[in-house]
Amino acid sequence: MRSVAITVNGERRELQLEPRELLVYVLRERLALTGTNVGCDTSSCGACTVLLDGESVKSCTVLGVQADGCEITTIEGLAMNGALHPVQQAFHEQHALQCGYCTPGMVMAAVSLIESGEAGSEKAIREGLEGNLCRCTGYHNIVKAVAAAASVTA
Repeated sequence: MRSVAITVNGERRELQLEPRELLVYVLRERLALTGTNVGCDTSSCGACTVLLDGESVKSCTVLGVQADGCEITTIEGLAMNGALHPVQQAFHEQHALQCGYCTPGMVMAAVSLIESGEAGSEKAIREGLEGNLCRCTGYHNIVKAVAAAASVTA
């Protein structure tokens, strides 16, 4: 076991982790933040995407101990005082939701894409979301939602 201190959604957490524990399971099982979904365990789908020190990462590819000293934002940490984050609001308004399984990871990837200034065109958005899969839609409304959120936060 190894002592790890991480800040998750603004709250400092100290944990004892086994070196082999993946961050996605630390979030879901240790911290009960079940909005981060386990989709494939191979980094192919992006359902487990979170922000690690502000950058989107697939939490199934990061060991919990690697996050020691880092700040993590999950889907549960986006809304503020009951108000949806602009990306969450845009997903709602643009009907970018289907079953919802991929949505948390897609939203987190979109937040990172917008914050890095890389959501300037439909092509850039499609390329930026390439590592996140949605099995229910053709991505049209997801791209519209990211573009709408990017225009609001610009």
